[in-house]
Amino acid sequence: MEQRFESLARLAAVVFLLIGCFFVLRPFLAAMLFAACVGISSWPLYLRLLARLGGRRTLAAAIMTLALVLLIIVPLALVAYNLADDVARLYEQIRAALDSGSIAPPDWLRGVPLVGEALDGYVRKITASRAEMLDLAKNLLEPARRLVLAGGLLLGSGVAQTSLAVFVSFFLYRDGQSLVKVLQAGLLRIVGAGAPELALTISRTVRGVMYGLLGTALAQALVAVLGFLIAGVPGVPLLGIATFLLSLIPVGPPLVWGGAALWLFGQGHTAWGVFMLVWGLLLISGVDNVVKPMLISRGSSLPFLLVLLGVLGGVLAFGFVGLFIGPTLLAVLYGLLRNWTGMPPGQV
Repeated sequence: MEQRFESLARLAAVVFLLIGCFFVLRPFLAAMLFAACVGISSWPLYLRLLARLGGRRTLAAAIMTLALVLLIIVPLALVAYNLADDVARLYEQIRAALDSGSIAPPDWLRGVPLVGEALDGYVRKITASRAEMLDLAKNLLEPARRLVLAGGLLLGSGVAQTSLAVFVSFFLYRDGQSLVKVLQAGLLRIVGAGAPELALTISRTVRGVMYGLLGTALAQALVAVLGFLIAGVPGVPLLGIATFLLSLIPVGPPLVWGGAALWLFGQGHTAWGVFMLVWGLLLISGVDNVVKPMLISRGSSLPFLLVLLGVLGGVLAFGFVGLFIGPTLLAVLYGLLRNWTGMPPGQV
């Protein structure tokens, strides 16, 4: 009886300790998970760099961390800063136009097939009445402003989260080899003989999903930048970064190239606007159907529904970095279930 009580007391102490550690680390959980995903994905590159530097782990970790700062934090900070600045300026311009009553529908709106005449007439009817314009502004303008600013705040929090994740990544790179040995020993005691296969499944799945998400986003951003340059759209660098970020969200890139097409139509460049629509539909969005399956198949062929739920649930649970964490966690679980049940890759 006494021995059983001691065992229960030890178990309770461990449980309370784990709960306490969880609450201490909970504010940093998202950054730590994101750092782990980045570390696992880039580990082969780190090992090659470490070999070239003669095994100097601190220097190799510092170089990898600096690369993450340049590739992740700087672009995010630029987009967040410019978004906040542009939204405030655009909001003031629209408010001034509403107050002066100088808003008129663009000439290209009438030329839209099937619905152009009706849209043009509706817009002219609204803009002809100051009361209706103010009512429309009250109903649409302020909610739209709050929505866009909320996106800017999400990007701002993303800068903070990714900065912390990059900081954590330095120590993961530097002490990663020791940490891997500890994790392997822990898995071996918990899982048993299947520990190596489990670790391989997790690492392969994380790399597959991260390569699929980031590789597709980079490919779409490069194709979008080329299209923007050809069509003469201004602000190409920021639009390219925005395409990269929104490519992580299903049906996100059309928000960028669709907006560019509308700008071209508004400037009277109808032919270039049509070109931008065709380029976006066939090439920018088409990349998602070609590159992502090819890259993500290296790890886990994650169904579209799980990708969508992972992105949305990840953002709700972890903020901006949930774009990466959500699909990765679901992919790991999906891959483990598929291995344990012997389910073919193409089935859910």
